[in-house]
Amino acid sequence: MVQSNGRPRGNQKISRTLWQVMAIYRWRIGGALLFLIAAKVSSVSVPLVLKRIVDTLSRPEQLSALPIYILVGYAVVRFLSTLFTELRDLLFARVTQHTVATFASSVFSHLHQLGSRFHAQRRIGTLLPDIDRGTNGISFLLGVGLFTLVPTVIEIGMVLAIMGTRYSGWYTAIISVTFLLYTGFTVVFTSRRTIYQRRVNKLDSTAKGRLADSLINYDSVKYFTNESLEERRFEGIMERWAGAVLANQKALFALHVGQSGVIALGVGAVMLLAGEDVVARGMTVGDLVLINAYMLQICLPLNALGFVYREMKDATVNAERLFQLLREEPEIVEPPGLPALRVTSAGVNFENVSFHYDPERPILHQVSFRIPPGKTVAVVGGSGSGKSTLARLLLRFYDVTAGQITVDGQDIRTVSSESLRRAIGVVPQDTILFNDTIAYNIGYGRNGATQEDIVVAAKAAHVHDFIASLPLGYDTPVGERGVKLSGGERQRMALARAMLKNPPILIFDEATSALDTQSERAIQNELNRLSRGRTSLVIAHRLSTVVDADEIIVLEHGRIVERGSHAHLLAHGGVYASLWQMQLRAEVRNDANAPTDHAAESTA
Repeated sequence: MVQSNGRPRGNQKISRTLWQVMAIYRWRIGGALLFLIAAKVSSVSVPLVLKRIVDTLSRPEQLSALPIYILVGYAVVRFLSTLFTELRDLLFARVTQHTVATFASSVFSHLHQLGSRFHAQRRIGTLLPDIDRGTNGISFLLGVGLFTLVPTVIEIGMVLAIMGTRYSGWYTAIISVTFLLYTGFTVVFTSRRTIYQRRVNKLDSTAKGRLADSLINYDSVKYFTNESLEERRFEGIMERWAGAVLANQKALFALHVGQSGVIALGVGAVMLLAGEDVVARGMTVGDLVLINAYMLQICLPLNALGFVYREMKDATVNAERLFQLLREEPEIVEPPGLPALRVTSAGVNFENVSFHYDPERPILHQVSFRIPPGKTVAVVGGSGSGKSTLARLLLRFYDVTAGQITVDGQDIRTVSSESLRRAIGVVPQDTILFNDTIAYNIGYGRNGATQEDIVVAAKAAHVHDFIASLPLGYDTPVGERGVKLSGGERQRMALARAMLKNPPILIFDEATSALDTQSERAIQNELNRLSRGRTSLVIAHRLSTVVDADEIIVLEHGRIVERGSHAHLLAHGGVYASLWQMQLRAEVRNDANAPTDHAAESTA
């Protein structure tokens, strides 16, 4: 059953991958192993010295002086055991931390390489615990796991060798049988318990995902007074989690009791045999102390071995999800060595572009249009018509299903995505800011931007005066996702960021649709100024924002149904003219209602 689900093969792959990262520290690993062996030799020598002390002091009539050298030697051997262990940990610490840091960085980098489809489906509240548990699991496998499992095996081997050469073979046989029974019992019961651990991990991630999702949507919860609903949903998950933890604990109880029972049987059998030998004068009291010390020395590692094996299985389960994330294939895999985009005039062509997320639901059908250098083309249409998909395709978040997109005659699939996106500035509909300062968020538009550059961009976006009025100015934190700022303020930040980037190509993806009319008109002027002399693609819902575009394209169900200037499309009397009239009537109604509402407020 274990083999059928591929776990051993997966564990071997984890081990190989870990070794590939650790291999650069071979000398540290070798040195740590030498210290490990030295520590175990010292540890195994302690009972031998103790036996010598007991045998010597048990016959005081034969002593002419206190055996100081043996007593001091006992203290020295115990100290050396601890010293070598600490030196081992100190030498290996860099290996562990480097490996954990490498995997954390690899996952972080890999997640940024994955496509929009993956990030649209993932839940951040579930993803972060998976990464956290995975890195902790790797740390355990390298540190505690490696340096408990190997020393225990070495120590048991050395004890068996000493017992076999000094005493009856029955002692070695009892210890060996105890070790084999303990190991077999631990392996079988730990494998069964792994099923419960995976369930606990899954429910833990689900609970954290639910918690994060609910807190992110705090406003929606309040809007619909659904606090109790959220509490019930979360409590339901936590009840299932508690049940899984309880089942896990019961399995753990059976494991611990069984392990202790096996050890107790082994210790009892050895001590009975040793007691008989002492009574029969076949061995000294020092031999009894030695055997007892070795049994304790073996039993403690056996307990540790059981714990470490169990925890290693748990750590492997935790690391599995991390490695699954690393095995996620990016949406677009670029061949190495793609040339950078060469921007000359920044002309953009969409040539017979078709696209679908799902073959059953095509989004775009044979869409062709050109954005001449320095000109503005606007795309309008209803929801689901494919407007925003055009922007995502130009940024190469997805590849076209058919046709091609070119910039200055270069198919964007034949150049590096990094160089392509470096040439494009985006002012999105919903500006999401980092939980940092205003200066950091504006400066994000260009790496290495100075404070002066940031201020110039803010002034160009007409947001400098607002920032200067704040007590902390440009050092003001904006909060998570920029929640401390209004929609208009966030949009101006996005505008300043795009100005700082100073790209030859611009995308305005419904950049003002979330704003009120007054804010929209103010920011629209800045957008027009920013796009002047640049190649611009404007995705718009409000037609009033595109009247000055050089060409307007009307999309319906992924097809171009009309194209032309604002005046031409109005005169044509088609879809665009109908949309224009509808929005015009809506604005007239809003303007007519505004004085009435104001008068009502005054009366109140």
